[in-house]
Amino acid sequence: MLEGSFLSHLVELRARMIRILGVLLLGFIPCAFFARELYTVLAQPLLEKLPQGGQMIATDVATPFFVPMKVAMMMAFVITLPHTLYQIWAFVAPGLYSHEKRVALPLVFGTSLLFFAGMAFAYFAALPVVFEFITYFAPEGVAVMTDISKYLSFVLSMFMAFGVTFEVPVFVIVLVKTGVITIEKLREMRSYVIVGAFIVAAIFTPPDVISQFMLAIPLCLLYELGIFIAALMLKKSNRGIHPNTSSESKKISPEQKDS
Repeated sequence: MLEGSFLSHLVELRARMIRILGVLLLGFIPCAFFARELYTVLAQPLLEKLPQGGQMIATDVATPFFVPMKVAMMMAFVITLPHTLYQIWAFVAPGLYSHEKRVALPLVFGTSLLFFAGMAFAYFAALPVVFEFITYFAPEGVAVMTDISKYLSFVLSMFMAFGVTFEVPVFVIVLVKTGVITIEKLREMRSYVIVGAFIVAAIFTPPDVISQFMLAIPLCLLYELGIFIAALMLKKSNRGIHPNTSSESKKISPEQKDS
């Protein structure tokens, strides 16, 4: 019985993986047709900061083909992410209790939304500042011409750094809901979190003060947001556990009436 159940889960997992990969392939096909335009959009934060006539270069023979294809695949993954998350949710949900489903679904949605928000913040706010700083300090007579593959690696690392940073509220809420840590302890750790935020920013951002502040300050603010949301959720759950008993207290037992 147990073996049959395990095999049925494996079959369902395979079916959902095939659906995820199939939809990802369908999303990649149209993105591949616009791979050049997609890379141009991705490179815009740097291209706007280059001097007049500045451009990017490709040092390997196949780089002009493979790099735009990687961008197209990344865009296809982003577009099809809701479907991917739904397939994961549909596979996991039958094994969850009703109260776990009520918590898990908003967390999945919030995780995706915050990660995209971090990527958008990196693209529209952080990258222009970083490239402004880099090109400004380029010595006289030095032409800034970045290799397109190295640029893609740099941008992806920035997207990951800011995307993970914006997940801080989710991490805080999960830690509180699972009882790993209390709200009071999180508030006591504020000073350590601030120091840690600047250390993380120094590791994952270029060596300029502005970009480090642009990663560290949102991290601290999102930490406070996570504490605030976790506290509200605890208050709500406590109300559910301890319902209003005023109506019950007003009930008089037959013994009390006789007395």
